[in-house]
Amino acid sequence: MKDKLKIAICTVMLLIPWTILYLRRYDWALESPVAEIMITSYAVFMIFSGIFTIISYTKSKLQNTLMKVCLVVNGLYGVGGIAAICMMVLPKIMK
Repeated sequence: MKDKLKIAICTVMLLIPWTILYLRRYDWALESPVAEIMITSYAVFMIFSGIFTIISYTKSKLQNTLMKVCLVVNGLYGVGGIAAICMMVLPKIMK
């Protein structure tokens, strides 16, 4: 039962980062403090989902086809989240 729950969580984590496209349609989401907070929150979630999927794949031995897809996509999300945070933090550090 735990294995199916982890697979379900990893699968849902594939879809959540796409919700930012819906939220960014509103004007309030494009203003400076809200936009930075929203992008940072999504980036942290994407990094967490990548780490959670990697741990679930390796430690729990969940190595079926769906988990392989989740591993690749959430791993790419994690790398993208790290890149987004670096793009926001590095210009502030370099001043």
